[in-house]
Amino acid sequence: MKEKETTLIAGIQQVGIGVKDAWNSFVWYNKNFKLDVPVFDDVAQAKLMTPHTNGVVRERRAILAMNMAGGGGAEIWQSNSPEPLAPKFKPQIGDLGIFSLKLKTTNVEKLADQMGFSTSFSPDGRRKMILEDNYENPIEVLPDTSWFKATKTLTGGVLGVTIGVSQMEKSLKLYKDVLGIDELVYDEEGVFDDYKDMPRGNERFRRVLLRKTNKGIGAFSKLLGNIEIELVQCLSTSVHTIFEGRSWGDLGYIHLCFDTLDMNILKERCKNAGFSFTVDSGETFDMGEAGGRFSYIQDPDGTLVEFVETHRVPIMKKLGWYINLKKRGVAKNLPNWMISTIGWGRVKL
Repeated sequence: MKEKETTLIAGIQQVGIGVKDAWNSFVWYNKNFKLDVPVFDDVAQAKLMTPHTNGVVRERRAILAMNMAGGGGAEIWQSNSPEPLAPKFKPQIGDLGIFSLKLKTTNVEKLADQMGFSTSFSPDGRRKMILEDNYENPIEVLPDTSWFKATKTLTGGVLGVTIGVSQMEKSLKLYKDVLGIDELVYDEEGVFDDYKDMPRGNERFRRVLLRKTNKGIGAFSKLLGNIEIELVQCLSTSVHTIFEGRSWGDLGYIHLCFDTLDMNILKERCKNAGFSFTVDSGETFDMGEAGGRFSYIQDPDGTLVEFVETHRVPIMKKLGWYINLKKRGVAKNLPNWMISTIGWGRVKL
């Protein structure tokens, strides 16, 4: 089969971050990593998400922040009602769920020097920087080769995530085989130098880094760029589930969202592999100024993975200008100038 017929994931659209104050978090990501374009800033009820909120309809504010240099976005998510719960423990590397966000940079050393952080090396030899956001969510910053446009800043958007898993082979079945993130960058076991300053960082781990190199398939693929998913299994001690006793919309990394090219085919593929959709909006769902079809599955440890087939993206909201992908098709590349118009909504602080 042709690659276009088998590629169902075009990139990471966003990673959901549950926070106490969405605007405060947006300001932090804007100032520090130039995620300064709010594609949408929406207040609504998450009525379809009750399978993952203990049957409670959350009232929320969500801001999708993008960096137009390239990379996925941060969906900054504030639960107004009920009040979001913090974990009863500080998450440690190897705990089950999304532990850290991976952001991209053109120059790790220079950025680390500007921000006052030290650097270390990942198992594949890349220099990296580790820090926390203003709500103590871990972030890894790494170099990457996929960029949409050159900018004066050193930072880009989301490159990937680190996910704690309990059984590596079961998780690989989903992320590598079903979702097609199948370039194996490394698969190593041991005690790792780049983890030594992290909580639980001196234990033994198995680490598998999967990559999907951008092939230019998908309307926004040139903007979203490469995908990196690192799966981490702790081998030497017991771990916790990060969202134990809590639900989607509470504080921390709440989901990983992929830009999807054909939801119907993906739904069948996931079902056949034992990962049936738990939520499916069907047709076009209004997401404030944007619109599309979204769905969710759970990975083998319950981590939430979202898929979005984008149908409408705002350009100039005041003038009612939108990119309509339902008529045009989601697999065909948008021209660079059209993608660049998303940046017209940039917020300068």
